[in-house]
Amino acid sequence: MLGQRIVTAVVLLAVLAAAMISANPWWFVALLALAAACANWEWLRLTLPQPPSPLISVGVAVLLFAGMLALASAWLAGSREGVADPAWVLRYLVPAVAAVWLLGGLTAVVRGRSDAPPASLGWSVFSVPAAFAAWAVLAQMFVARGAGFVVSLLALVWVADIAAYFAGRAFGKRKLAPRVSPGKTIAGAVAGVLGAVVWIGLSSLWEGTYGHALAERWTLWLALPIAALLGVLSIVGDLFESLLKRRAGRKDSSTLLPGHGGVYDRIDAILPVAPFALLLSGVLF
Repeated sequence: MLGQRIVTAVVLLAVLAAAMISANPWWFVALLALAAACANWEWLRLTLPQPPSPLISVGVAVLLFAGMLALASAWLAGSREGVADPAWVLRYLVPAVAAVWLLGGLTAVVRGRSDAPPASLGWSVFSVPAAFAAWAVLAQMFVARGAGFVVSLLALVWVADIAAYFAGRAFGKRKLAPRVSPGKTIAGAVAGVLGAVVWIGLSSLWEGTYGHALAERWTLWLALPIAALLGVLSIVGDLFESLLKRRAGRKDSSTLLPGHGGVYDRIDAILPVAPFALLLSGVLF
């Protein structure tokens, strides 16, 4: 199992690095679209009536992937007309998705109704704009600010996750949300949030990073509590997926990534963080 995890992680990192350093931005934007479409398919498998219909889940994911690729082509070609104008996504869809995460996703996690039926029309419908908005934010950030900017934002989620894991194993006693994810602890959550704060504080020293952009807009002392908020949202994203999996009786969202579960398992925290990261930084407005 450990060997599978290592091999999968090395392959994923190699593919990600190759796409990011490519002279053609299309490869990274397309890779993001593929990840978003896969996560959408896995999300639908958790929230559609069980057993889920492959025709619906695969069909929606394929249409989403095709739509993202078509929009990416227009964006990279410099089109700013009609639906190809990124303004409608960044100014209207992203705030709406952020509001649903804050009001609906957070409420669902706090209530912790893991015994509720897995089928949910509302969450199934929301899976599409949630995956699409995260893709649009990261794709536009990559095109406008470059690979380093996107990596520095993703690193906030990675640092928070790593800090939470090790602190939880070392100091975790009290459970954070036992009905949703028995493995999560309060100590781990606190460490994760602190990790996000420390990362933004350190990365703010380098131009071209998300932390630097955040500090430029708000000053460092306001950027730090914003980083804490993003750290909390990463935990919400993680717990939200755990809630969907427990309702559906699944350990992983899929087996697409040997040793790691599904794509959604790997990017669950990014989905709610990305919209808020854009709104709070204002880098594309």
